[in-house]
Amino acid sequence: MSSTHFGFETVEEGDKARRVRGVFDSVANRYDLMNDLMSGGLHRAWKAYTVMVANVGEGSKVLDIAGGTGDLALAFAKKVGATGEVIHTDINEAMLRTGRDRLLDAGVALPTLVCDAEKLPFPDNHFDLVSVAFGLRNMTHKDLALKEMNRVLKPRGKLLVLEFSKVAKPLSKIYDWYSFSVLPRLGKVVAGDDASYRYLAESIRMHPSQEELKTLMKEGGFGHVDYHNMTGGVAALHVGIKC
Repeated sequence: MSSTHFGFETVEEGDKARRVRGVFDSVANRYDLMNDLMSGGLHRAWKAYTVMVANVGEGSKVLDIAGGTGDLALAFAKKVGATGEVIHTDINEAMLRTGRDRLLDAGVALPTLVCDAEKLPFPDNHFDLVSVAFGLRNMTHKDLALKEMNRVLKPRGKLLVLEFSKVAKPLSKIYDWYSFSVLPRLGKVVAGDDASYRYLAESIRMHPSQEELKTLMKEGGFGHVDYHNMTGGVAALHVGIKC
């Protein structure tokens, strides 16, 4: 069996999905609180910018992959209106349940589906927009997932990948200190789980850089790809157009 990375650790491919699932099972009920604490609330601005760039409107069809607790799905639902469609998906059932409950509490009922981004159960050329926020780095075969996202998009459809990325060089030392010293301690205090947040820091370092992900998206079939760095490259929004 082939091997892959789980943070800095090398594991068998078949074991990665199980271990990633364990991470998110552990943190699901504190996920939103931890996002606010560890980003200083910046993740909300990053997601708001993503929704602005999406530029979806009444009647648009949207697929939110790794939708977790439903931030983007809720925002897109408000944009597409009664004639549009937003499908909220995640491979992790605990995260998806948390997101579904949160959406229902907000008065929004969306199709909610556990599915693997590498094997999307949707027809070709169906969606105007596919989004994945802070989920691509956890996927075992990013290349296959990107090809699947391309497949289900309509021609000229748009893929948005919001993900932690490579920070600007002047920030690297303080960012490493925060990631490996502060973040696990914060996870221990708030979520009772330091290991999952140590994995988060490691998985960010193993994720492709901005230019590497741009190349990967082009290899996945996207004719035009650009990216926007946010907060000095702590996060980046990649935009791919299916041509």
